[in-house]
Amino acid sequence: MTNSAQTSVLITGGNKGLGFETARRLGEMGWTIFLGSRDEGRGQAAADKLTAAGANVIMVQLDVTSDESVADAVQLVRKHTDRLDVLINNAGAPGRVIPPADATADELHSVYDTNVYGPVRVTHAFLPLLQAAENPRVVMVSSAVGSFAVVADPHQPASKMHELAYSSSKTALNMITVRYANALPTIKFNMLTPGEVANHKFAATDMNRHTGQLTAAEGSDPIVELATIDADGPTGIFIDRLGPVAW
Repeated sequence: MTNSAQTSVLITGGNKGLGFETARRLGEMGWTIFLGSRDEGRGQAAADKLTAAGANVIMVQLDVTSDESVADAVQLVRKHTDRLDVLINNAGAPGRVIPPADATADELHSVYDTNVYGPVRVTHAFLPLLQAAENPRVVMVSSAVGSFAVVADPHQPASKMHELAYSSSKTALNMITVRYANALPTIKFNMLTPGEVANHKFAATDMNRHTGQLTAAEGSDPIVELATIDADGPTGIFIDRLGPVAW
């Protein structure tokens, strides 16, 4: 069993980008990191790199679109701990930037399977372990393009990103997060965008072909902030690395 005094976190999509930077930073704080990765080889390579730097990391093969994979992940985590302090739903799919006139239901479904159903699938499966923790927190990695205020602002680059799947999936994730926060007050449910909305900046990751102006480490700032909130901290909020984000 993991040391009961040590904070534990499961990070989906933890083998690269924002997930890896978050794992690195929380590992440096002495947390036990359950590093979720759909690809077992890449996940193990990432875990080995963090372990070599001194972190306590357990690689968890985890495909958020698979009920069986998620169930197996729960069993693996239970072998190491009887509680989970923090769940970070970071795994995401960008989809293809298809103009709304050309978008199909199938295109939306493939993105929603990862970005919407995935966090619900993982959160539901890990709720018993979260509820066993003293100060459980769930962090949802959303996006500024999930904000009506951002997309409706003609000065924001997102207003000119004409697609349906990704942005609407993040809007759905935001509502899901708030509804969890409403219904489960003993768990902190919060969401973030890894960027700076006011400055029209976003983090460089594989999902945007590393075109962002912020580093993945900078993009992980609000993830770490929400993962480390105290028991009297907020729930149901949406932030970036500068502060609150409008809905």
